[in-house]
Amino acid sequence: MPQSSTSTPTPKSGKNNKHHGPALPVRFSLVREFQLADFVTLGNGVCGCLSLMFAMKALLTQSTDFLFSAFWCIPIGVMFDFLDGRVARWRRSTSLLGQELDSLADFCSFGIAPAVLGFACGFQKMLDLVVLTYFVCCGLARLARFNATVASLPTDQNGKVKYFEGTPIPTTLAIVGVLAYGVYHGKFWRFANPVFRHEGPFAAFSSAFTPEYVWGGELAILPGYELHPLVLMYAVSGTLMISRRLRIPKP
Repeated sequence: MPQSSTSTPTPKSGKNNKHHGPALPVRFSLVREFQLADFVTLGNGVCGCLSLMFAMKALLTQSTDFLFSAFWCIPIGVMFDFLDGRVARWRRSTSLLGQELDSLADFCSFGIAPAVLGFACGFQKMLDLVVLTYFVCCGLARLARFNATVASLPTDQNGKVKYFEGTPIPTTLAIVGVLAYGVYHGKFWRFANPVFRHEGPFAAFSSAFTPEYVWGGELAILPGYELHPLVLMYAVSGTLMISRRLRIPKP
């Protein structure tokens, strides 16, 4: 009597063999979803990244040329930030992806970059770092609040938000302008022809960021804890950004 076989039949290859797993995404699907305005927004993010890199390059080379390049990246980023909204309305193409991309680019260009530029100009005391960190956190919170509440804010007949709660984060361009003015007029830095002493290759920093070489000098808060008074402009800017009582009409 022949024994029965219980082996599992092998699937046949051919057109009728269907794949039941999740479909693979289309190649470059993220880029394909970008609208024209999103590419303009990426230009803003690129400016922020370049500003950070130029600021670090300026400290490494002790050259103000790189520092001025870092300064110029911020107003160019503002231009991209201004244009992306216009392009989106012109193309009538807005998306949640574009909104999040805009906030991340703004945080890089107008939140982190200005703080790093302040550090590069000499705001390097411990209390300076506390103020700069407060400024960055305010910018982050301001953008997060806008994304979370934008749907509930009053809009005009075109669907555009009527006002900002707190100052918009691109207003930090004013801080960058103050720093650029100070560097141009010799109120920051003394890195021209630095003399390297036996202390090591970074000895020039000790002479470049002494109180008389940082605009506004230093203020002793506690023994061992000094503060550059000019850094307080970051504290004022950050506080204005997170204010809900301050309403700025949106152009």
